[in-house]
Amino acid sequence: MPTLILVRHGRSTANTAGVLAGWTPGVTLDERGARQAAELPARLARLPLAAAVSSPLQRCQETLAPLLAARPGLRLHTDDRIGECHYGDWSGRKLKELSDEPLMAVVQQHPSAAAFPGGESLRAMQARAVDAVREWNARIEAEHGSDAIYLMCSHGDIIKSLVADALGLHLDLFQRISVEPCSVTAIRYTELRPYLVRLGDTGDFGGLEPRPDASDDAAGGPRGPEAPVGGGAGAP
Repeated sequence: MPTLILVRHGRSTANTAGVLAGWTPGVTLDERGARQAAELPARLARLPLAAAVSSPLQRCQETLAPLLAARPGLRLHTDDRIGECHYGDWSGRKLKELSDEPLMAVVQQHPSAAAFPGGESLRAMQARAVDAVREWNARIEAEHGSDAIYLMCSHGDIIKSLVADALGLHLDLFQRISVEPCSVTAIRYTELRPYLVRLGDTGDFGGLEPRPDASDDAAGGPRGPEAPVGGGAGAP
């Protein structure tokens, strides 16, 4: 079966503002995110991509624009099922503000039981994303063969939930996974089980550097006591 390259969108204006974007319209890549997107074609240059599939949200479409420009023959498909989690009433709110919500403890410690007010549950989010991957795997294999490689550009929580599924982890453990903006994760699917062959690869170790303000990371960085909902802003 095919190999799936998962790319999280580049750093967005919501990431740097510490806002949980969800499906809020008008969220674009910031300057760093645009640079990350511009570097993506070179990072993936050796991979013969059979297709590209994207979340419909603007930050994902912008992330893939340089790659598509560099590969005129690469066809882009859009799939709502790999769009961001529907955070409902939490969308557009500051992450620091949301940390005081009682539901946040459930999101962190028992996410399989978490449902966002006016939105969807994390369990439903994972189910639709996994269904999308399974269907795309079958389609890509039928059209391009079992050794094909294809790409999906999606969001932090979606990618973390797909990694958890590939590893056979319960959804309650998916907050232990971290994927930075424009990171590359690769999953090789076989008939019997998937293999995680890359996880959150950015080629940059800046995200591992100590942060003097790690305990008060407004942008939802991964070095605080909890996992950043939505995926965080990555290295400073």
